[in-house]
Amino acid sequence: MRKLFIFISLITISSYSQKKMITPPYLQKGDTIAIVSTARKNIEDNLKPTIDLIEGWGLNVKIGKTIGLDYYQLAGTDDQRAADFQEQMDNPNIKAIWCVRGGYGTVKIIDKLDFTKFKQNPKWIIGFSDVTVLHSHLNRMGIESIHGTMPVAIARATDDAKNSLCAALFGDKLEYKLDCDALNHIGKAKGELVGGNLSILFSLLGSPSAIDCEDKILFIEDLDEYLYHIDRMMMNLKRNGCLGGLKGIIVGAMTEMKDNEIPWGRNALEIIEDTVKGLDIPIIYNFPAGHIRDNRSLIFGRQVTIEVTASESKVVFE
Repeated sequence: MRKLFIFISLITISSYSQKKMITPPYLQKGDTIAIVSTARKNIEDNLKPTIDLIEGWGLNVKIGKTIGLDYYQLAGTDDQRAADFQEQMDNPNIKAIWCVRGGYGTVKIIDKLDFTKFKQNPKWIIGFSDVTVLHSHLNRMGIESIHGTMPVAIARATDDAKNSLCAALFGDKLEYKLDCDALNHIGKAKGELVGGNLSILFSLLGSPSAIDCEDKILFIEDLDEYLYHIDRMMMNLKRNGCLGGLKGIIVGAMTEMKDNEIPWGRNALEIIEDTVKGLDIPIIYNFPAGHIRDNRSLIFGRQVTIEVTASESKVVFE
């Protein structure tokens, strides 16, 4: 009986790891995007560039109730932020939810959300940084999402960043070609893309929203961290078994890193390289995504092929 149970369990685990991710419906002209805040407050009058962009794509905009709320650092209380997000998830007329900014606070509402209707009628969730909480949670539910620039950044975002988000939302081909970085690891791999902000991924380990890295391609980026914190977080991922089963890694921007009075001795990319150098997988460094103006969109949960040669790197989404 015990052998039979183990066999059945292995089948279940294998089936789970091979399940097909759900792609929310791509947007069409006339659809509506809701802008909400799951974390830091947005009380400035700064959304006109974003509204103009959305309307230029032939879409409509709904401003959520959390925009303009002021609760210390946050866009309203946890209950207010959860209620706004829940309303947009359950509203059949809303086809995508765009988180206005990051900061901190999404993790405080994730367990207040009911995804029952969302799983029946999924829609695109867009954002990065603290929105990694939602990306990772949705990935464990088997639903794709978009890691991309956010409304507060549109005024200074590059055309490539904005165009890549448009392509992801409307189902156009998403493909990137980059010059080769000196730290890159040559190779080719195909797998499901997961990841987001390194600090958030680190903080989610051990929770129901923890990242599943087995046979995946991992993307990471971060902002405003001490260098030894980067080392600590990478070592934690390694010791939790999150690196050994990867098929590839894409390292985005490591922006505005800080050092102590006594230097750590390596920059952020060198710290990451020191942690992953023994892995026989392709690795791309300095991918244009993260806390930078040129924040190119990525579809988490989507099968992606990465190819690294001595002259260039390619990232191609199915």
